[in-house]
Amino acid sequence: MKKIAIDAMGGENAPKAIIDGVLKVKSELPDTRFILFGDKEEIRKLLPKDQINDQLEVVPTTEVINDEDEPVRAIRRKKDSSMVVAANYVKEGKADALFSLGNTGALLACGIFIIGRIKGIARPGLMPTLPAQNSDRGYNIIDVGANAKSKPEYILEWAQMASYYAKKIRGVENPKVALLNNGAEDDKGDELHQEAYKLLKESDLNFIGNIEGNELMTGKADVVATDGFSGNIALKSIEGMSSVLLHSLKDSLLNNGLMTKVGALLIKNAVSDLRSKYDTAKHGGAVLMGVNAPVVKTHGRSNERPIYYTLKQIDKILDEKLIDEFKQNFSNKKEN
Repeated sequence: MKKIAIDAMGGENAPKAIIDGVLKVKSELPDTRFILFGDKEEIRKLLPKDQINDQLEVVPTTEVINDEDEPVRAIRRKKDSSMVVAANYVKEGKADALFSLGNTGALLACGIFIIGRIKGIARPGLMPTLPAQNSDRGYNIIDVGANAKSKPEYILEWAQMASYYAKKIRGVENPKVALLNNGAEDDKGDELHQEAYKLLKESDLNFIGNIEGNELMTGKADVVATDGFSGNIALKSIEGMSSVLLHSLKDSLLNNGLMTKVGALLIKNAVSDLRSKYDTAKHGGAVLMGVNAPVVKTHGRSNERPIYYTLKQIDKILDEKLIDEFKQNFSNKKEN
């Protein structure tokens, strides 16, 4: 049976949203055990007694890592926090994957310092799946903030892992890989991006060249490789603009008189289709690629819906034995 360690105390809506997400998905994943870490009394109040069985377990912890905590210091000092105890379960082989909505930096630290890097991977990278205009499967972008500084070889490794993920998990046969840069020409960018371009071009990836920020959401690439600094800015810009546009559209349709409201009713289905196409929840969480087990993060404000999809995502990663493939491939490359 697959086992997912879940930080039940992470995120703004914890533990209720997490428990609701687990209860929503567990009947669809009968071969998966969900281990909830956190305040036992608080969890038990929200969890029906008949749900605690072979498929669901509660492990009591006494501490919580908050968003304002300094990540590395927090995982060292808060040994009995829900996130750290869950990470140690994965490290010790008592669970197969780690999932949290909590402090992103602390979760990355748990993945890197407790669960550990895959042999042959220089630096793990954080990778979400984002929606795209011309693709129902979206695209992957890596790294979006696990590393403030990057090297060309890191970007190559991230692209290799993301490409494999796109193929195995998203079902893209020959993923198109692009490098985020400030121009389409191959000589664009600083030394880091020029060297990364050369490595990507010389690799066996389906590398299509540079991609600019205005093309990210078009579906031109299945995988976008980037340094962590630029990737984080790109991700936050996309999230911010999406939120602004949705709120602006809603405000325009509801607050511009009767005729506009009538028009809104007429285009209701089209708007619904648009929202569905750019729905980030159905793509699951961001995966820390390059560590010894799946470590997955979902937005701290998530309700049960993105949690449901993320748990299904983790289950598929385990089914496809993605980490075993990474360990074998990158260890062999290092030896060669």
